[in-house]
Amino acid sequence: MKDAATSSDKTPSFEMTWGSSTSSGYCSEEGSDSEFEQYFTARTSFIRKPRKEKQDEQIEWGKQELTTADIQQKVKEYNAQINSNLFMNMNKDGSYTGFIKVQFKLVRPVSVPPPKKGAAGQDAGGKRAGGVKRRTSFYLPKDTSKHLHISSRTSAREVIEALLKKFTVVDNPGKFALFERSERHDQVYLRKLSDDERPLHLRLCAGPNEKVLGLVLKENETGEVNWHAFSMPELKNFLRILQREEEEHVKQIVQRFALARTRMQDALAGSTPG
Repeated sequence: MKDAATSSDKTPSFEMTWGSSTSSGYCSEEGSDSEFEQYFTARTSFIRKPRKEKQDEQIEWGKQELTTADIQQKVKEYNAQINSNLFMNMNKDGSYTGFIKVQFKLVRPVSVPPPKKGAAGQDAGGKRAGGVKRRTSFYLPKDTSKHLHISSRTSAREVIEALLKKFTVVDNPGKFALFERSERHDQVYLRKLSDDERPLHLRLCAGPNEKVLGLVLKENETGEVNWHAFSMPELKNFLRILQREEEEHVKQIVQRFALARTRMQDALAGSTPG
């Protein structure tokens, strides 16, 4: 593998190693209940609420300023803790290179160019005869992950762009954000990284333990989805997916209330009038 240290500062080199799971199919994140569910579960003991991920918990990894001697010591300690060949290496200019693992947690599908089949009415560039670009949308397999070989100068925005390029995703990189994930006291904390933060610096300061610090790619929820950027077939496909998910959520709610109603009726039947 080519050493990323030979790349220039302005154009960082990215090298990938495959690390995705083999699971497939549609996936959607069940991270939030409806308002009606929250009203019900807050007032009964029949239904257990799922554990929530806490957003924007203050984590200080990125604020640690390290001298060259500090970096050398931490690189040495980091390499002593790993059981693979994903080592960090110091460069003569004081920078360093190493690997980060990024887990994908995307709720919405991503868009890629269509296969270049040269079918009738479509050229090799994925355009119809009328000049309209076509795109294929699909859900990435659940728990997909990637290892990237990057520099200490590589920014979070450059990491996102490299990941999308690897998967040939044509969506705007601004639709995505990189998050820092940590587990403490049986709670999961998430913090959104700014575009200019350095993920490898975070990895070095936190060490190799993914529970102490993990990196997650998610949708950027700072703005509204630009639905006009999607084609008609994509929008129709989204509607079908939403309808299926809506029907599944309604089914789950009906089952929860039916179970609660049955338990209440059993309690009433077993109670003594007084």
